[in-house]
Amino acid sequence: MIPLRDESRRSAGFPLVTAFIIAINVLVFFLELAGGDAFVTRWSVVPADIVAGRHRVTILTSMFMHGSWSHILGNMVFLWAFGPEIEDTMDPWRYAAFYLAGGVVAMLAQVAGAPGSTVPCLGASGAIAAVMGAFLVTYPRDKIRTILAIGWYIRVTFIPAALLIGFWFIIQLLSLGAVANVQSGGVAYLAHIGGMVFGALVVRLFEDPRRRLERRGVV
Repeated sequence: MIPLRDESRRSAGFPLVTAFIIAINVLVFFLELAGGDAFVTRWSVVPADIVAGRHRVTILTSMFMHGSWSHILGNMVFLWAFGPEIEDTMDPWRYAAFYLAGGVVAMLAQVAGAPGSTVPCLGASGAIAAVMGAFLVTYPRDKIRTILAIGWYIRVTFIPAALLIGFWFIIQLLSLGAVANVQSGGVAYLAHIGGMVFGALVVRLFEDPRRRLERRGVV
């Protein structure tokens, strides 16, 4: 399932912060292509290094890096599908802080799960999972325009956010023990889970109260 956009509402204005985050991710990806393995190794999180107190800045830098074209394209599609409405729920500064905090918590969850790993971790999916967690709590009934692909069957349909995000989260939980192995590489499922739980738990703390009242027609 590939989410495209929220069909139930439109953000009040252009989502500048979401667009800016996407632009940074694209820029950093091209820097990765130019810098090669040395660039990736320098700016990705290595859990063992973090535990040892080294290269802690990579907790931030790694959330703007990606391992392949499909990795960055998939992440940016998900961010554009869910980010604008959450940015609208918060003000731009709150949203930027929320996104960064979600990415940090997600990466620390991955480090905590395998503190001795020397395999580099990178990707925006932990921060985006936080955005998805916030969306699940804030707009669970919204209909998401989604590309549904089952084998050769492909169609565009509308799926409730609670069902789409909930299914995605269940897949992360089921895959955690069966597939993810940070010692040999793979998907950082702990980062996904940590990010989403963080987003769902703290979204109300980052919401702009005035914007919430405006949406309800109180102001």
